[in-house]
Amino acid sequence: MANIGPDTPWADAQQPRLNPHGVIAFARDQYGKQYAENTRETIRRQAIHQFIQGGVLARNPDDPSLPTNSPRTHYALTDEALGVVRAFGTDAFEQKARDFLMAVGGGLAARYAEPRAQASITVQLPGQEITLSPGSHNELQRLIIERFLPAFAPKAQVLYLGDTDHKTLLLDTEGLAALGISMTRHDKLPDVVAYDRDRHWLLLIEAVTSHGPVSPKRRLELQEALKGASPGLVYVSAFLDFQEFKRHADQIAWETEVWISDVPTHLLHFNGDRFLGPR
Repeated sequence: MANIGPDTPWADAQQPRLNPHGVIAFARDQYGKQYAENTRETIRRQAIHQFIQGGVLARNPDDPSLPTNSPRTHYALTDEALGVVRAFGTDAFEQKARDFLMAVGGGLAARYAEPRAQASITVQLPGQEITLSPGSHNELQRLIIERFLPAFAPKAQVLYLGDTDHKTLLLDTEGLAALGISMTRHDKLPDVVAYDRDRHWLLLIEAVTSHGPVSPKRRLELQEALKGASPGLVYVSAFLDFQEFKRHADQIAWETEVWISDVPTHLLHFNGDRFLGPR
């Protein structure tokens, strides 16, 4: 992470932006050490994560708003850690190391996480405010709650909300159980689940960014997971824009709905002949 090869002086340490693949390539090219590509996740979990926690590395320093699962996620030495590395072998090293340890003890890792926290997404629900991690997926979830639901199910209650960082951010176990939904299957739920009490509908909404829409396979999975549910099931694939919709249009199951945030007051109905006829 400091771009130090076998013959590189410590004083010439740098702060390259690397992902685990870049680490593997550097070890191979500079030190002749071969790591298999499938060890990338091991490197991330058992080395990089610990360096982040210790204030040695920062995640996405060039773009803190990147979501956790972004393919552009990268890591770099913090400024304080770089100063310690560059001082190695000099009289200044001991003091630099002490300064670094003091900075870590004072919350260095937390300070480097601040830009990411500032880029977080806030969602307003009745009686509470929920903070989602940054990224287009969670931004779409915010739009689902703040635009889709008020337009098409204004009295619906959100019972489940996922998050790219925290997996399950909101889970109303009592509300779901009252509708006959087993909590042992909540991992099968879509991104947003809302209950419309007036119509006795359960809206199952997939936020389509990195993951796909309600496909025939996904619809069958949801039917199986929710076969004990008492409300009528409404399947919705939500998209940020038409470009994203067009990428997935051939995967969408019939008898489902499509909402595109570009045109928040309209729906596309993949519903056969149900809506055929004069207006």
